[in-house]
Amino acid sequence: MKTLYFDCSSGISGNMTLGALLEIIGDENYLLEELKKLNVDGYKIEIFKQVKNGITGTYVDVILDEDHTHEHEHEHHHDHEHHHHEHRNLNDVYSVIDNSSLDEKTKDLAKRIFLRVAKAESKVHNKPLEEVHFHEVGAIDSIVDIVGTAILINKINPDRIISSVVNDGYGFIECAHGTMAVPVPATSEIFAASNVKFRQIDIDTELVTPTGAAIIAELAEEFTTLPAMVTEKIGWGTGTKNLKIPNVLKVYYGEIQEQNENFVVMETNVDDCSGEVLGYTSEKLFENGALDVFFTPIFMKKNRPAYRLTVACKKEDMFKLQNIIFKETTTIGIRYRFEARTELGREFVEVDTKYGKIKAKKVTNDGETYVYPEYESMKKVAKENNIPLKELYKLEELK
Repeated sequence: MKTLYFDCSSGISGNMTLGALLEIIGDENYLLEELKKLNVDGYKIEIFKQVKNGITGTYVDVILDEDHTHEHEHEHHHDHEHHHHEHRNLNDVYSVIDNSSLDEKTKDLAKRIFLRVAKAESKVHNKPLEEVHFHEVGAIDSIVDIVGTAILINKINPDRIISSVVNDGYGFIECAHGTMAVPVPATSEIFAASNVKFRQIDIDTELVTPTGAAIIAELAEEFTTLPAMVTEKIGWGTGTKNLKIPNVLKVYYGEIQEQNENFVVMETNVDDCSGEVLGYTSEKLFENGALDVFFTPIFMKKNRPAYRLTVACKKEDMFKLQNIIFKETTTIGIRYRFEARTELGREFVEVDTKYGKIKAKKVTNDGETYVYPEYESMKKVAKENNIPLKELYKLEELK
């Protein structure tokens, strides 16, 4: 599984994210060309290498050009002419994104990140979502940071994104509303409304911006130490501050072995159900995605002969298959457990023999290949040629 792992030990911000992801894709022109699709002017982007405590990373600077910004506002937002650019609301931001020619997945991700910031601001200022006019989201640099992140994530297209525990600092910082305690209210509310694991460390300043908080809250599905991973690339994105720790976001890109947690084994004991019903249930389970279904003869209370039904399946099919078992049989309870399994790579092949083609499974293990013929195909060939089935198994081609 292609995985991105965000090491947020020195926090996270929008431009740190852009810097790190740019190093992973290795093509800054791709980002600049895609951002043109936003049709927002009034800014320019400078991308350069920067050293933090001996570590070289990429710094992305969004530089605002005030005059253009106001022209742009009046051009594209006639109904909001009285708003200055820093007072865009969520709907204004959504229209900028929707009216762009960006890819749908990118638009979608950018809007979800913005929504997290907007909800937090709405809570902090105690105003309905549509009434929040907020500098943080309205400002062009936030639009560039968030949409840029969505562009790069969509380009990298990982199967999974995970993160370290997110570190923020402590103390107080100056912002538009005066002096604020760190983490600032919007960041705290974004964390509270998500599954982000965060903590404070001994650095006397803000390490996580609301934009950074919303990005990691939306992207990461889990907050843990780096799992076993074969790393292909590392991106280093530098922050604005110089601290006693390197102010750098480190993002790993690589391959994590598929987890086996999605393999489920379900069991139930049935002593009052006919063989026909159980046989029919087995067929239905196979038709609906069960990987294996089998019965084990058992003795239950009062020495009643009975059957244990065992079903192996993928996690996503578990509830559908449980429903079939409850509907079709007389059971009133099903046990299940998650198990690991080792699977061999396999492909379906047709083997040419002197009696005709025989379907088989070809599996590979440790550089060796085994061919296992399919029973139905063997049976058909044995009948057609009027030879014993056991003779077919002796064929050289099937060894």
